[in-house]
Amino acid sequence: MSDDITAVNNSIQQEHEGAHLSEERFLEFSLGEENYAIPLLKVKEVIAVPKTTPIPNTPAHFNGIMNLRGQVISVMDLRKKLNIKPQEQSEETAVIILDLSPVFLGCVVDSVNKVLSIAKSQISEPPEIEGHLKIKYIDGVYRAESKMIVLLDIAKALDIADLEILKKSA
Repeated sequence: MSDDITAVNNSIQQEHEGAHLSEERFLEFSLGEENYAIPLLKVKEVIAVPKTTPIPNTPAHFNGIMNLRGQVISVMDLRKKLNIKPQEQSEETAVIILDLSPVFLGCVVDSVNKVLSIAKSQISEPPEIEGHLKIKYIDGVYRAESKMIVLLDIAKALDIADLEILKKSA
């Protein structure tokens, strides 16, 4: 898995340097049996699942905090936050470190799949689902071969309580 993480981190570095301006680039990952993606510019790096220190009286989807090269970062299980049944933890399970200025957030995912280059014309509008207010965190849907990839806005998926916890742990 470390070769996969290195390749993804190299793609992240290229994206931050502006190497791909004609298309939008996303990091594709799996939660349960489904595929999701987030804008690559929001991703700082991908790491193996670290040891975390639990914080009392926080929501169940917060695993705790971790030390990443001297920086304290909150770690959230994105599967629990989005109410998705996780797969068994394996060597493919990873943490995506996101830059949600002014804070960083680690999100646990079942696996990191690849970096996608997607033309804006290939992104469909998010579906309208009656009665579901939390749909606001879906930016769009990308159809790739035989699968659908949901494009997420992680910042919109967080609620006020989540943001308060992030600010306190930063």
